[in-house]
Amino acid sequence: MITPLTNLNLSKTYFNPQISSNRQFDRNFSSAAVHTERNLPPLYSGNILYFTPSFGQRNIHEKKYDLKDKTIVITGGTGTIGNYLIDSLLKNYSPKKIIVFSRDEMKQHVMKNKNNKNEKLSFVIGDVRDETALERAFKKADVVIHTAAMKHVPICEENPEEAVKTNIDGARNVIKAALNSNVKRVIAVSSDKASSPSNLYGATKFVSEKLFTNANKYTDEDGVKFSCVRLGNVVGSRGSIIPLFREQSKTGTIKITDKNMTRFFMTPAQASDLILSGIEIMNGAEIFIPKLKNTSIMELAKQVAPDAKIEYIGIRPGEKLDEDFISPVEEKSALDIKDRYVILPKDSFDTMKKLWKEGKELDSNYNYSSSNSYFKMSEKDLKKLIKEA
Repeated sequence: MITPLTNLNLSKTYFNPQISSNRQFDRNFSSAAVHTERNLPPLYSGNILYFTPSFGQRNIHEKKYDLKDKTIVITGGTGTIGNYLIDSLLKNYSPKKIIVFSRDEMKQHVMKNKNNKNEKLSFVIGDVRDETALERAFKKADVVIHTAAMKHVPICEENPEEAVKTNIDGARNVIKAALNSNVKRVIAVSSDKASSPSNLYGATKFVSEKLFTNANKYTDEDGVKFSCVRLGNVVGSRGSIIPLFREQSKTGTIKITDKNMTRFFMTPAQASDLILSGIEIMNGAEIFIPKLKNTSIMELAKQVAPDAKIEYIGIRPGEKLDEDFISPVEEKSALDIKDRYVILPKDSFDTMKKLWKEGKELDSNYNYSSSNSYFKMSEKDLKKLIKEA
């Protein structure tokens, strides 16, 4: 059983929630037909995450790496996550240099001006499909944060070869370039869609995770370490649902794929904190999972535009009704490490779990799914999420 956290300033009221293990239970979050008791950590009041990932001296885990005075490369660094990573690094970490590696010159120009041409920022035009360009960018780097990817589910479905070139071949190039340099830490940004993937984007991210975690076999104890972090749906990012609903509401109608669809959501700042703290605590080969709350897309739409009409357009190719952050297979090699979950390699689980003394194994049928009513956002949570998008 998972033991509630008691050494933080949290509410001291603990409880045993009822969590459904039936995947087909009520999509509108009413009581389920089949329940199993779970002793899960209490919620942070008013916070979208159960436990906000901490960073720096506030990190509750053993700090194994310091980002201070390090040169950090961010692939796809001009994206939403990249912007928040840069803001957090400059504000909280005192890096030596941040190298923004991306292929969009206009976005680099905008970012440079936004940061008042900060001397710690360096910009490199390049594509993760180009191994030589990556090797040049990594030449004097200590850390690589790999965010570059094709992320749009329907576009990946329509252009599978291009998605593979960027998301899989690009991952291989990042790994090879890191192994051929003096880089010490690589963390790759993945998605909840990599868990039991049903679309090409999720499948490419699943393969990418396997490549990064397996890459630790090609390095020694003092060499580069590779880990991953899975993010939920990041609100406010390019093409994300809340800005889309806001734009659609101007017409008086919001388009929804399916009234029963549910998702996990997080803010860009939460994603950034999870990634950066992950670099500090990783041993190599972990996949870090945030503790998030979920909501139905219908409830989200009603909060964004309560007066708008709803038009149902049907699920897009490859889309799921719900998302599983940790698949039933992965539950067997996953740990609850207080402020997040971590998936460890199956073939070295017994050895690696000893490195996480705070870790607790998950119960069978843990069901960390966006359909699970226990993880549902309150109305207050939902309003806060929309405000921050």
